[in-house]
This record gives sequence, structure tokens and C-alpha cells, in this order.
Amino acid sequence: MQPNRSPAKPSAYPSHHLRWRAAFLLYLACSLTNLLPEPTTMLNQMLLPLSLYHKAKELIWDPRDIDLAQDVRDWQRMGERERDIIARLSAQFLGGEIAVTHDLAPLLAAIRRQGGLLEEEMFLTTQLFEESKHVEWFDRWWNAMGAPQLPAFSAPYRQLFEVELPAALSRLLHDDSPRAQVEAIATYHIIIEGVLAETGYHGYARALRDHGLMPGTVRGVELVQRDEARHIAYGLYALGRLLQSEPALWDALMTRLNALLPLALDIVSETFAPYGDEVPFGLEPAAFIAYASEQFDHRLSALERSR
Repeated sequence: MQPNRSPAKPSAYPSHHLRWRAAFLLYLACSLTNLLPEPTTMLNQMLLPLSLYHKAKELIWDPRDIDLAQDVRDWQRMGERERDIIARLSAQFLGGEIAVTHDLAPLLAAIRRQGGLLEEEMFLTTQLFEESKHVEWFDRWWNAMGAPQLPAFSAPYRQLFEVELPAALSRLLHDDSPRAQVEAIATYHIIIEGVLAETGYHGYARALRDHGLMPGTVRGVELVQRDEARHIAYGLYALGRLLQSEPALWDALMTRLNALLPLALDIVSETFAPYGDEVPFGLEPAAFIAYASEQFDHRLSALERSR
């Protein structure tokens, strides 16, 4: 005996009406798609800034993960002069990282207003994050060592970080011309990161790594330097792009670099001045001035090749 079944409820629309309706909706969707603008956010995976962006993701690190226990013991066993020069160098880095963290954002805004440079915008977001992380690292180091109050910075240091850097970058808020960008990038990526910071990393290596001291500090500085290498690479790329577009900007670039290089060299020289002829760790001021000059020459050669 078959169970009772309710009669099937007839469809509100005959089957051919449903097929017609589906076809119409498909046509409408296709028509609307044709009216939409072509996508404008497709990324060019071949561009260096995007490669640097990907590298930043792959090489992310956390300052909190670096063990400073041995560093504290080494610090306590150091003489006063040895502690003083490491504290002086670390204070310069901490102050510099704070300054560049403050001042990078206008470059990102200028690149955004220029348009068509999404890959560069994406890279600059990683740079801003990394500058903030570098502030965290040097601040953590300072507190872990129980270092004294930050020393007074020299006049050349204040001129570069408190006058030249913020003036060049803040200008981009109201003037994002190619010349303004060239002068800002030359200040930030070439002089500060490509010359002065690179010389500072060399100082840590000669004072600490070569003497088997403060392994956590050495590791943290190496990671900062690895980040900054990407920043320098981007600066050279961006300047090359600007110079290829407007070759006449070369004169503005050279004027800016020649104006700021003496400040950077003075900062290096004055780092050693308090110690006279007996610089701790056997460091030689003349060798560091030569090293800074070599870093400048390397960046200039790269820029000349990109013209």
C-alpha cells in the first residue's frame, strides 16, 4: 500500500520562464562587467619595490626575541670608557631612528599623490613599520643595560636630524615635485641610512663582534642593518626612476648630497672626539671617516649607473 503523498506544488514560473530569467541575469551581469573600468591595482611583480616588500615579510623579526642576558654581564664588566662609547653610539641610533620614524610618512603621502606607484607605497609601509621596530630595539637595549640619560647630541647631529631631515620630508606635504622628492630621498636614504648608519653598524662590529662581546647587541644591530639595506635599495631605485624621468635633477641631487655629506662626516668624527688618542676598543677615527666616505662613493656610483 503506497503512503499518501501530498501533490507536488506547482512552480510559480514554468521551467522555460526560469531558463529565460537565468539567461537574462547572466546577460545583465556580463553587460555590467563591460561597463566597469579596467582594474588599476594589478601589481607588477617585476618591480624592485615589490620584491623588497616581499623580502620584508619573509625576514620579519621581533626585538623582544633577542636574548640580552650575556650582554648585561658583558656591559657590567666593561670599563667606563668602553661603556661610554657604546652608549654614545646607541644613543645616536636611538635618536636617529626616532627621527626617521617621525619623518617618513610625508614621502609615502607624496608617492600616493603622484599615483601609479602602488608597489612603492606598499614597500614604504614596511619601511615605516621597520623604523618603528628599530626604535623599539634600541629603546629596549637602552633600558636593559641601565644606560644613563641620553647624552647631548653634537651640533652637526642636531642639524642633520632636527633641521635638515624634517625640513626635507615635511616639504613633501605641500610640494611633491620630483625635485622635492629627490632632495628628501637623498637626505633620508642616502646620507642618513646609506652613509651614517652604515658607518655606525661598522662601529658596533669592530667594537663588539671582533672582541666577542654582547652577542645579543651584535645580533640586533645586524637585523637592523639587514632591514636598512632594503631601505637603501629602495632609495637608489626611486632616485634612479626620478633621474631617468628628469635628467636635469642630477644637479639638484649633487647639490643636496654635497651639502649634507660634511655633516655626516662631522658626526662620525665627533663620536670619537671625547676619547683623544686612546679610543676604546682600539678604534681608529680616521678609518671610520674613510669607511663613511667609501659608503658615499658606493651610493654615488650606483646612482651614476642608473642615470
